[in-house]
Amino acid sequence: MKAKFGCVVLTQGKRPEQLTMAINSVLGQIGVEIDLVVVGNGFDPKSEVSTKTVFLPENIGIPAGRNAGVSAVVGDYLFFLDDDVFLPDEDFLIRAAKTFEKNNKIGLIQPQPQDPQGLPTPRRWIPRVWVGDPDRSSKAFSLWEGATLIRREDFEEVKGWPDDFFYGHEGIALVWRIWNCGKTCEYQADLVVAHPMVEPSSRHADFYFYNARNRQWLANRFLPFGVKQIYLFNWFWLTRLRLGGNKPAWQGWLNGWREGKTDLNKETLKFITLMRILRWGRFLVI
Repeated sequence: MKAKFGCVVLTQGKRPEQLTMAINSVLGQIGVEIDLVVVGNGFDPKSEVSTKTVFLPENIGIPAGRNAGVSAVVGDYLFFLDDDVFLPDEDFLIRAAKTFEKNNKIGLIQPQPQDPQGLPTPRRWIPRVWVGDPDRSSKAFSLWEGATLIRREDFEEVKGWPDDFFYGHEGIALVWRIWNCGKTCEYQADLVVAHPMVEPSSRHADFYFYNARNRQWLANRFLPFGVKQIYLFNWFWLTRLRLGGNKPAWQGWLNGWREGKTDLNKETLKFITLMRILRWGRFLVI
């Protein structure tokens, strides 16, 4: 029996040519069954694609948009793809399925993103503190969210992406949830997706707000006493140094930092989860 993937492609309709390339690269996969939906976040994708669609009249955020597509597709595995990412290899999904089948402890896989023109891979795309060689596979404790593979049963157990994050750090929350349910998350370097390496020329104001607010939420929701305080201390001063004299950015970041303190939701990581993560050389303090 062929592995079946429920594929959710998220778009705001701003990149029609790239969206078409992303869809075609998924539909062209061999050796698997594919059920694909295009989710339009504040955009009706029916005007651009002939596949199954979900229309969200308002932009409800990246994680909530991805979640909205899940109920529209079937499959033992879920594949989330941004509209500016495509699969250069037609056997990408069948190789991902075989990776899952070989180890039932793997809950989530992040592939290796590469620039299609051969530009260097940015550090932020590789889910390790010490990046090293991007071609080296490893455990993952954060996530580049542009292309994510996950077992559907695990996705449903952890209640999916955190809807209220809207933008930023939602991938870290999902990874921590997967680890907390007893599974592992893997960075699989031999599974490659194509994504153009574009450095942002400037960050919009909301970026700094959500970056800080969601960082607070990660700490307050998931980290136990002691670890949480060190984590927040480190990120506060690291960000202060990074932003330097950019006063508007720092003020926006501080506003989000304060807003994040009001969150009362708790999903504290189990002690055994922290020990499993520590076993792989990672202690969640930065």
